[in-house]
Amino acid sequence: MKAGPSPDRVGPLTGFVIGVTADRRSDEQIELLTRKGASVVHGPTIRTHPLGAESDLADATRAVIAEPPDVTLLSTGIGVRGWFEAAESLDLGEDLLDALRRGQIFARGKKAHGAAVTAGLALGWQTPNGTSAELVEELARRGADGLRVAVQLDGADGAPLAQAVRSLGADVVAVPVYRWTMPDDAVPAHRLLTAIVDRRVHAVTFTARPQIENLVELADAAGLHDELVDAFRHDVVPVCVGPVCGTAATDAGFATPLVPDRYRLGSMVLHVASAFEERAMDVELGGVAVRIQGSVVIVDGAAVQLSDREADLLHALAARFGAVVSKPQLLHRVWNGTESDEHVVEVTVARLRGRLGEAGRGLETVVRRGYRLSAAS
Repeated sequence: MKAGPSPDRVGPLTGFVIGVTADRRSDEQIELLTRKGASVVHGPTIRTHPLGAESDLADATRAVIAEPPDVTLLSTGIGVRGWFEAAESLDLGEDLLDALRRGQIFARGKKAHGAAVTAGLALGWQTPNGTSAELVEELARRGADGLRVAVQLDGADGAPLAQAVRSLGADVVAVPVYRWTMPDDAVPAHRLLTAIVDRRVHAVTFTARPQIENLVELADAAGLHDELVDAFRHDVVPVCVGPVCGTAATDAGFATPLVPDRYRLGSMVLHVASAFEERAMDVELGGVAVRIQGSVVIVDGAAVQLSDREADLLHALAARFGAVVSKPQLLHRVWNGTESDEHVVEVTVARLRGRLGEAGRGLETVVRRGYRLSAAS
């Protein structure tokens, strides 16, 4: 699915195409992006399966925030990451972190320990052998009667742990964490993957670690792993709602992602808008003020949508404003060596001039040498 803004609306993301990989709250995210002017390609790379009712995790997380636990038991690494990723998607990531820091953190094994540290938690105690029984024994030794204990559930293994802790007299908050799988219909995800590899999106947003892991898995299956990583290293900006998701992006080999200071959906969209607004270029072409913004040029306040080739050609010339760029250079940079006929450059230049209107005078032909952009009228 591709969604776009109203054609008469010019915002900080007008002219930019953003990929969205989320399934949950995707409609809200898409609306926030399109309000900023973005066009959106939606290709969910996960399907979310709550262990309980969808509201259970949100309710448990809010209960932990409202009354922070004395002790939090973390069962698994994937469960810890899932809890924080879900909290971040609910705009509760920072509040959850603050609440858990007020008590002690017990981890069942190295993976839960590592995930806790990545999330920003200081560990109080770790089981020697990675068993739930050790967590219960340690709580019993210290005295759990009357304590408030949050227990991160993870499938069948979590519920017996919560029951055992409850039997010690503790006030237990059971936290059922989501489980993620590949989407039932992977076609939209494959379309997004192709758009990333072809550089037809400018950025891609991620709100959960499995969205990145599944996208990489899809690329592996399609024989596009190297192409995907290269795109995210050089041309396509990875955007993550929080640090847990951000770590997955760097682990996958992507460039350092954009991560907002506040781990919330709205903050992420504002962060993207601010970053891409800085990429816009204000120039004078043929005596006319022009703003070059992604695949759009704004002339006298009116947005003109360019084709991919026209936009790439304009950006190639703008990157060397005032300098002559030859037809062979443009063939290489815009068509990536897939074309050898210089006539396609001439045709694209002519179309681009027409779209620029009066500003098209600033796209000059330098006989037998190439083209350049000029401010002169």
